[in-house]
Amino acid sequence: MAQPTTIEGEYDYIIVGAGSAGCVLANRLSSDPGTRVLVLGLAAMSVNFLLGFTGVLSFGHAAWFGLGAYGCGLMLKFIALSTPLGLMAGTLLGGVMGGLLGALIVRRRGVYFAMVTIAFGQVFYYIAFQWSSLTGGDDGLRPFSRQPLHLGFTTVDILNDATAFYYFVLLCFAFAVALMGFILRSPFGRTMLAIRENERRARFLGIPVERHIWIAFTLSCFFMGLAGALYALVNNFADPRGLHYSQSGDFVMMAVMGGMRSFWGPLLGAALFVVLQDYLSSVTVNWMSFVGLLFVLVALFFPRGLLGVIRRKSEA
Repeated sequence: MAQPTTIEGEYDYIIVGAGSAGCVLANRLSSDPGTRVLVLGLAAMSVNFLLGFTGVLSFGHAAWFGLGAYGCGLMLKFIALSTPLGLMAGTLLGGVMGGLLGALIVRRRGVYFAMVTIAFGQVFYYIAFQWSSLTGGDDGLRPFSRQPLHLGFTTVDILNDATAFYYFVLLCFAFAVALMGFILRSPFGRTMLAIRENERRARFLGIPVERHIWIAFTLSCFFMGLAGALYALVNNFADPRGLHYSQSGDFVMMAVMGGMRSFWGPLLGAALFVVLQDYLSSVTVNWMSFVGLLFVLVALFFPRGLLGVIRRKSEA
């Protein structure tokens, strides 16, 4: 069985850790890379919520990320000029669609589950690609833009003030990871770990395995939909590439490089991915080859990810 103290110890520092990480990023990075780290980190942590803590691999999670982006963009463009409503629309679209399709595939396991998620993800990708009258097709959904936050006593201009927008994303990120940590610490989170460690034993103990996997999958899709909605606000743009299975591969890489069975590992993997992307892409067009090589090396020699290496050295 998994060690229960891992989540307990990490959960105690979720809010403090998120705030501290945000302050460090704000000081060390310009607001744009820092914001992307938070958004992609949330997406990678959503994948890890399912993969690292339930043991179920999905290569189609980019579908819920892309649907979250389109849901937010469509709300802002056609229905209401409201950033909170855009976030809600994107989160609900990604989560509800993920939950509906998850009910159809929850009995699949291993590579079969992964392949079915890729198939459904590609269906949404081609719908977005072909339905140009609504989604903009290959050109993407535009124009729309995030709107200032009207709080009654003041207005926060997250459209023109990049620092204000960064802290808005940080607040959303902190709320999401706090909720994620609370779920993992709950009795339901313990059953997720039990299923990951030994599904047959969990079934013998009376745990409804399929139902718990479906709930975990659906929750992961809601978190991924929120990440996609935030990504649409970052770029003021949504396109079909956000739904492609290659984007799912990027999220899995971030989770594995950072440490897929740790709570904060995917955030570290996302930070490394963004830094490498920004630096290497300015040097060579084949930057992804170097990221792929690093991924292979981490998977072969550091199976617990970079965060596992840091922890091992700090404990030595």
